[in-house]
Amino acid sequence: MKKFLAPLVFALFSTLTAAEEMPSSAPLFDATLNNLDDKPVALERYRGKPLVVNFWARWCGPCRAEIPELIKFRNTHKGKIEILGIGIEDKAEPAKEFAKAYEMDYPLFVAKEKGIPLMQALGNSKGGLPYTLFIDRNGQVVQKKMGLIKKADLDTAGELLLKK
Repeated sequence: MKKFLAPLVFALFSTLTAAEEMPSSAPLFDATLNNLDDKPVALERYRGKPLVVNFWARWCGPCRAEIPELIKFRNTHKGKIEILGIGIEDKAEPAKEFAKAYEMDYPLFVAKEKGIPLMQALGNSKGGLPYTLFIDRNGQVVQKKMGLIKKADLDTAGELLLKK
């Protein structure tokens, strides 16, 4: 029995550890996406800053619901933590109108055809929305969340981002 127990425990531990691993942020910093004026922006420019990277879409109800919390969080941590919004959208103009209506005052990008592959490369294998990554100033993903972000999620992640 002991012969089988050790490999079984090791296999279980390995599986649990693998499930907790965070994705690399490299695909984010390697990407160039268009801003809401449809101009290309290399996301490399945000390297070295604590980031909350939020993938959203206009048609996504939970995405709409979390926008006010993201705005409040940004205002609370202005200059210390930046929020980047990456819209899974094909065109800049409708996204720009949406952003204005929702008073989204943080840097926003339109991912076009790069959106789903970028999310997948950043650990969202199913491509669901909203999807949020928390990246420290060293470029390490310290937390990720699939689904609606709430104030408590942002507060916890904010503490992690400011520690590093």
